[in-house]
Amino acid sequence: MKNPSRPRKRYLQRDNTGSLPSGEPVFLAVGRIRRPHGVRGEMVMDLLTHFPERLVPGRQLYVGESHQPVRIRSARPALQAMLIAFEGYEDRDQVAGFRNQYLYVRADELPPLPEGEYYHHQLLGLRVFDLHGNLLGVLSEILETGANDVYVVQSEKGSEVLLPVIEGVILEVDLDSHCLIVNPPEWL
Repeated sequence: MKNPSRPRKRYLQRDNTGSLPSGEPVFLAVGRIRRPHGVRGEMVMDLLTHFPERLVPGRQLYVGESHQPVRIRSARPALQAMLIAFEGYEDRDQVAGFRNQYLYVRADELPPLPEGEYYHHQLLGLRVFDLHGNLLGVLSEILETGANDVYVVQSEKGSEVLLPVIEGVILEVDLDSHCLIVNPPEWL
């Protein structure tokens, strides 16, 4: 089960049922602007998305906590970051205020994923049950380990259970019911 988008959970506003507030657009972080680069309005951006190929000229993004709309003028790879520029921002002084700001996309603008694959923001906040219907807690974080992801489930008492995202452990994802059915390994 792949989870390709890496939103920062602090930007998701879920209640304790795992539901998003109705009517509010959800913004997912796709990058963090570090600093201006050169004199023509380019900026160095750390990538927070698995899909940098979607950051193309003409794409609408939102900057900072105020979600100021901007449109990409140019984007190109630069070592382990990206150089990005916005339409209407042509020099270093104009983009200096974007330093250390996050860049967002709207969640409702994301393309659908293949069957059985989910964005992280769809899973965070789901209630997690074992095979017997016992509530284990709420999925609070997703750790990317390289081999497979690990779900961090936080119980009502504050303890955590770590579940590897592998076949036989994660049995069912039901987004409509806001729940996840798991079969925890015996060693847990």
